[in-house]
Amino acid sequence: MQTNQETVSALERRIDMTVPLADIEKDVEARLKQMARTVKMPGFRPGKVPFRMVAQSYGSQARSEAVGAAVERVLAEQIRAQNLRIAGYPRIEPKDAASTEALEFSAVFEVYPEVVVGDLSAREVERPILSVTEAEVDKTLEVLRKQRTTFVPAERAAQDGDRVTVDFTGRKDGVEFDGGKATDFPFVIGAGQMLKDFETAVVGLSAGESKTFDMTFPDDYHASHLAGQAVQFEVTVKQVAEPKLPEVDGEFAKSLGIADGDTSKMREEVKANLEREVKRRIQARIKEQVMNVLLDAHPIEVPKALVEQESQQLADNARKDFESRGMKTKDLPISTDWFTDQAVRRVKLGLIMSELVRSKELFAKPEQIRAIIEDFAASYEDPSEVVSWYYAQPERLAQAEALVVEDNVVAWVVGNAKATDKETSFEELMGNAA
Repeated sequence: MQTNQETVSALERRIDMTVPLADIEKDVEARLKQMARTVKMPGFRPGKVPFRMVAQSYGSQARSEAVGAAVERVLAEQIRAQNLRIAGYPRIEPKDAASTEALEFSAVFEVYPEVVVGDLSAREVERPILSVTEAEVDKTLEVLRKQRTTFVPAERAAQDGDRVTVDFTGRKDGVEFDGGKATDFPFVIGAGQMLKDFETAVVGLSAGESKTFDMTFPDDYHASHLAGQAVQFEVTVKQVAEPKLPEVDGEFAKSLGIADGDTSKMREEVKANLEREVKRRIQARIKEQVMNVLLDAHPIEVPKALVEQESQQLADNARKDFESRGMKTKDLPISTDWFTDQAVRRVKLGLIMSELVRSKELFAKPEQIRAIIEDFAASYEDPSEVVSWYYAQPERLAQAEALVVEDNVVAWVVGNAKATDKETSFEELMGNAA
């Protein structure tokens, strides 16, 4: 056997190989003899078929298998001998037969890039700092109250925040248009369900009052036949109902899962849930910065084969997500090209983090896995049941292990980078900043 390796690009390699035909012929004969022991043909008992007939019937199959095995064996030997880390599957290219004594072929493949953990001491990571106080609990309870808003009839004119029930008819050039008519239609003024001009026209009307007004639809209105069109609406208010928020009392506490209605317990649970959410969001922000630091500090090329695999996986996940929402994806053109940039980022981070975990021994410890699972379970009614669910199957445990490893990487980077603390507001962290 002869071999010759060529570097095609930074990650692509080509190995030219030759295998003596005598070796292949020997393997072909061995395979045919093995077949002859069990092959069945009309007029012969199993194992008694003449070798010549077996060779005529199965020679092509045996030769194809022998060539495939020879190529695989020689390539595997070269990969081991040169300590190559193959990414994806090699492409086998037969060469023109220049020799009658040897089979010549080339294997083209990509190798994993070498990742050397860089110096991160000058890289900056900002850690948001936020302590949950009673003020944040009050704000959260107010949000929960608004989510449980009820409406009661009001004997007055409609105003912002009210729920009104109306009949309306829309006309364009005096003719009713499609979708412009409704009866007993309810909407909350200011909630954005109706166009702003429509809501403004209703404000100030009491039950039983009517109004006719002109309005122009926005140029980007979703119904193309109405976009940018001037129309006239006639609206009659049937009912005005004002919002009523529940009192923060025992019944409210029970609605939040506090069985005995103890409002002190309710506040404690809301605070505990907030602290978990704040912790999760702070970790997410730090993690995003850490991932960017790792990418900036380790500019590596990635194998196309791995990017293609990751793009396909992302496309498959998107398709499953659409299907879970009731959409039919059979004829939906979901292209892997849509996910190329995301796939490149994920592959790069995977390779960098893998080397970091290996070289810095950031593997997940059993007690860390247990701790993260218990943290997941804490917000459930029966935490022990959730913990048992995770430990019931290795696949579920592996998900928790992957998160621990990721957390270990983040902690290591923060510990080795230039980390600074920054006071953060509750609204800014939760994404409610104005």
